[in-house]
Formats: sequence, structure tokens, C-alpha cells
Amino acid sequence: MSAGTLTWGSPQAKAVLATTILGSGMAMLDGTIVNVALPVIGRELEASVAGLQWILDGYLLSLAALILVAGSLGDIFGRRRVFVVGTIWFGLASLLCGLAPTTELLVAARVLQGVGGALLAPGALAILQSAFRRDQRARAIGAWSGLSGVATAVGPLIGGLLIQAGSWRLAFLINLPLAAVCVWLAVRHVPESSDPEAARRPDVLSAVVGALGLAGVTAALVEAPVRGVSDPLVLVGGIGGLVAMTVFCVLQTRRAVPLVPPGLFANRTFLLSNALTLVVYAALGSIMVLLVLQLQVSLGYSPTAAGLAGLPITGLMLVLSARSGKLAQRIGPRLQLVVGPFLIAAGIALLHLVTPGASYLTGVLPGLIVFGFGLAAVVAPVTATVLAAAPDRYAGVASGVNNAVARTGTLLAVAVLPAVAGLTGDAYTDPVAMTAGWQVALVVCAVLAALGGVLALGIDNSVLGSEEQPAEVPEQPRPGECLSCGVEGPPTHVRNPVNKPV
Repeated sequence: MSAGTLTWGSPQAKAVLATTILGSGMAMLDGTIVNVALPVIGRELEASVAGLQWILDGYLLSLAALILVAGSLGDIFGRRRVFVVGTIWFGLASLLCGLAPTTELLVAARVLQGVGGALLAPGALAILQSAFRRDQRARAIGAWSGLSGVATAVGPLIGGLLIQAGSWRLAFLINLPLAAVCVWLAVRHVPESSDPEAARRPDVLSAVVGALGLAGVTAALVEAPVRGVSDPLVLVGGIGGLVAMTVFCVLQTRRAVPLVPPGLFANRTFLLSNALTLVVYAALGSIMVLLVLQLQVSLGYSPTAAGLAGLPITGLMLVLSARSGKLAQRIGPRLQLVVGPFLIAAGIALLHLVTPGASYLTGVLPGLIVFGFGLAAVVAPVTATVLAAAPDRYAGVASGVNNAVARTGTLLAVAVLPAVAGLTGDAYTDPVAMTAGWQVALVVCAVLAALGGVLALGIDNSVLGSEEQPAEVPEQPRPGECLSCGVEGPPTHVRNPVNKPV
């Protein structure tokens, strides 16, 4: 069957959904399994807070840095092909993680795992966007986000069971059979698609410069609380990272075929929905990491009990996400993207009750339920909105941008928030210090989530309902031409929030 013709409910449509859900779910599952395993990994490998941050950020760093070029690789060489390569790479890197004897080697293996995740993550969304009929994509993306999100929520439970049954190493080794099944499904059922107009060579220089920028800034943020801001590593990392990120932005305006076409951001809906993704995922990533630490360190939960605590989020995502995507297709995404982040913020505020001695029913559950409703309201609509705001030929790039933005939000939050909350060294092992840091972190995360709701007010509510293609991205200027904007002269075909030409 050719791309762009799959109908919801058909046998091949179900197979394509299953493949993308399994691939994305594997990467998401791994992230949340690692979260619940952090206390055990820290004890066994004698890791500090900075060591735990690098175990998380090593993966997020390579994922966020390479996901943009990975999206372009799918457009050039075939989305299914790159998805399969990423799945195999992810599985092999997971094996290395499971065998790592030290913190340093585990971090290195996590960086390699992030490379596989970068190849895998944008491919799933790009496959759905290119395979399904335009009027059914939001529903397919809703089902994908909901069922993939279940993997995120159920990860702590599976992680807890694996840890108590054997070792934290099983949290990585479980990916091997999952990757094998995913590759078999992809080769057998997923139609190949690509962008025939894409450049034949990816922008490797931009990818390397962007990776160096993120690496430098992340290193400075993680190491500054331990080494001090005057330490040479912190200064070189921070300044060098900012310079590299500036160079990356300049390169995108000067390249004949940029890694990220600046014209994409001329669409206000694309810009705002990505900004919403950045702040909301920064809040989500931080809460998911700190909640399992707080439950185990301060409330005395076992790894399995800490995993079970998040099941209400799993249930809500499973029941509501596909419906949320369908509703956004029918009424427009703005209402859900405004209300959802505020619900997430309210749920985070209720998690202030998660302190030593609190019961699950009155201290933990209320916040998780409100949080879960907000998450279900946001995830599918914001993903569908980002993709719908870009032309179909940029499906891989748009998906890569959104994935990179989400991972960068989590990356920066994990790097910054422990220091802001006063969690340095081995402070996370002290229930009093952990609870104090938890309370501070909740305030920061609630503000970030609420900011997402404010940003959503400017999103075009008709972006999912139109059968017309989004406006084409304007050609980029040649070196020396109008570097302050993405086009020569004012834009004449970018749509405004009421879908009228500007």
C-alpha cells in the first residue's frame, strides 16, 4: 500500500500502529525504568547526584543533539529504513548498558543508546504522518501517543519488578527481545516513504555543532554545583556551548539545505506548540525523575511499590489519549492545549502532599489523577498540531524538531533542577534533604507547566481541521541575503491564527 492512504482500522493500519507504538514505547519504557532504578544504581555503583544526572543526561544529550539530523535521514534514505536501524542500534546499546561495571561506562553506553533513540524516535511519528490519510492522522497519533505513553507510565512498575526479581541491569536487557519483535514488524508491515525533494546529503556539520553546543551547556549546568562556576571545565563548557549553539543558528540561515529550515518557525502555531512542548516536557521530565526518588527515599516505598504508584496515569493515558486526539481533530487543539498544562500544574501542586508519613490515597493519588488528566489532554493534540503546522514533505524534520525540543526540555531540567532544589552530592539519600528539594522542585515545575497553557492561547485552532496543505516553507536566503529573517521580503503566504493570509 502506498504512503498516505492507510485507513483507520484496516489490518495494515493496525500493524503500522503496533510497530510505531512498540518502537517508541521501548525507548519511553527504558527512560522511566531507569528513573525507578536510579537509587539502586547509585548504591551499587556508588554514584553521586552528578553521576545520576549524567546517567539520565548522557542519553538525553545524544538523543536531543542528533534527533534533528535523524529526522532528515529518514526523509532522505527512507523512514522505515532509518527506524529499523535505530531499533537495532538501541537494542545493542541496551546490551552494553546492562553489562556496564562502572558509572563512567554506563554513561558512555547511555550516550550510545541515545544515538539509537535519535534514529528511532522521529521515525515513528514520521511514519504515521506519511502513511495515514490526512483526515485520520490526528486519531492515529492520538492512539500512538496514548499507548506509547502507557509505556512511560508503566515503566516504573516494570522497573521495580525487574529490580526486585533480579537486578537493575534487567531494566536494559529487556530491550533486546522488544527490539527484535519491532524490527520484524517493521520489515513485514510498514510501507517505505521518503521526501523525493530532500537533499541527498544530511547536514552533518550542523548536527555536530548543535551536539557540541548542547554538550557544553549541559556539562556546565551539571558540574557547576560540584566544581563551582569558576572551574575551567564549567567555564569552557558553558561559554563554548553557547558559542556553538549560536553558530548552529547562524548555519541554519546560511545553508542551502538547512538541517532545520528557519521558515518552519515563520508559522506561529509551529513556533508556539514547540515552545509549549519545551516547558511542559521540562516539568514532566523532572517530576517523573523526582517522584520515584521521593517515594523510595522519603516515604520508604520499595521499587515495585513506587512503580505501582503511577498506575493511575497509565490508566488515564490508555483510556483518554486516542479520544483526546480525535476531539482535537473535531474542535481544534487550542482548548486542550490551554486547559491541559494548567491541569498538569494543578496536579503538580497537589503532589506537595507527598511527604514522609503521607498515605497513598490522600497524599499521592489526588495529584497523580489530576496530573494524568492534564497529560492525556496535552500529548496527542500538541504532537498532531506540530506536524499539521508543517508541510507533509517536512514530516521527518518537524517530528525531529518536536522530539528534540521535548528532550532538550527534560535534559536542561534534569541538569538544573537538582541544584536549584539543593540536591547535590549524596543529598538525595537523606529523606529530609530529599523532601525539602522535592518541595522546591514542585513549585518550579508547576510554573513551567502553567506557562505552557499561556503559550497555547496563540495557537491556530483550525490547524487540524483543514484538508489543505500547510503553507510551504519559503526558500532560505543565500549567504549574505536577509539573515534577519527566513525569506526575502515580508511573508505573504504564512497563515495567521484565523487562517487568513497575512
